[in-house]
Parts: sequence; structure tokens; C-alpha cells
Amino acid sequence: MKKNILAVLSAMMLIGGISCAQNKEGAAKPGAVVVDVVKLTGIVKAIDREKKMVTVEGSGGRTVVIDATNARNLDQLKVGDRVNLTYAEEVALFVRKSDEAPSVTESQNVELAPKGEKPGGVITKTIEVTGNVESIDTVNRTIALKGPAGNVRTYKVGPEAKRFNEIKRGDQVVLRVTQAVALSVGNP
Repeated sequence: MKKNILAVLSAMMLIGGISCAQNKEGAAKPGAVVVDVVKLTGIVKAIDREKKMVTVEGSGGRTVVIDATNARNLDQLKVGDRVNLTYAEEVALFVRKSDEAPSVTESQNVELAPKGEKPGGVITKTIEVTGNVESIDTVNRTIALKGPAGNVRTYKVGPEAKRFNEIKRGDQVVLRVTQAVALSVGNP
């Protein structure tokens, strides 16, 4: 399972590199890729097997409720078990020529521990939104995109997006968010 976690995280970083490379091949438009990885260890405090929800308390006393809908071997999990959680998020933002209509695509991949083993798995989800820039606020670093349904949504853009001030109203922007969550039960 640890090899699978590393493979998913490595793939996310590779995809980020490809996104940057694609941006550089074009007209040198602004863009950025940011990968953030958080690792947590906690203790199972409660299990609702009917609703497939697990409450985990971290070392700082903060509790998190985890949706275990896709979990396999949940019956093996017990209150007091130590769980390890790795969460990775990649956000890619880049500008491209306005030759396509705005769109939204979503994909999800679920890989679970084999039957009989301790509960665990990796879930990855990618959402890509292509939209036209309706407005941009370079001081507050926000961008308003008009999506395929005609709705306008405002996104906060971090300082990693260099040359953000070069994005203009009417540019087409691609925002891709990939999230990966890996959970294992046992020793950290």
C-alpha cells in the first residue's frame, strides 16, 4: 500500500511538471503548479459502521470525521487503532488560447486494500475547469471565471502563480485540482 501512495504522489508531481511544460510550449502565458502534502497520524475515536463514518483524533486534539463509504475491511477497524493519513493536493493554473468552449471534467480513482488485510486505500480525484476570465484582482489575487454553464465563480490564486498580473479579461484559464488521500491502519 505504501508503494501505491508513493506512486500516486509521484504521479501528481509529474503531472504538475507536464502542466508547466505545456504552458511553456505555448505563448509563454502565466501559470503555476503548486503541490501540498500533509501527513497526519491519529487515533480512531468512534466508528459509525451503518453510515460508514470514522472519527479520528490527531495529536493536537483536533478531530476529523472521515467518510469511509468506499472502505473495504472496515469491520476490522477498532476504536483505539492508530491511522496514518496522507493528503496531497496539486493545483495547476495556466492560460491558453481561447479556442475551446468552457468545460468541466472530473475523474476519480479508488484503490482499496485487498480483502482480509487491514483497512486502507488511496483515492484520487481530479477536477479541471476551463473558463473565460470575467475579472481579475491583482491586489487581492482573485480571478473570476465564467464556466460552461454560464456561472461565474471567483478563485483565490496564491503567490506561486508568477506573472498573475499578465492575465487579462477574456483570456481562457484552465484550473486543475488533483487531490489524493491515502489511509492506512497500523504503525506510522
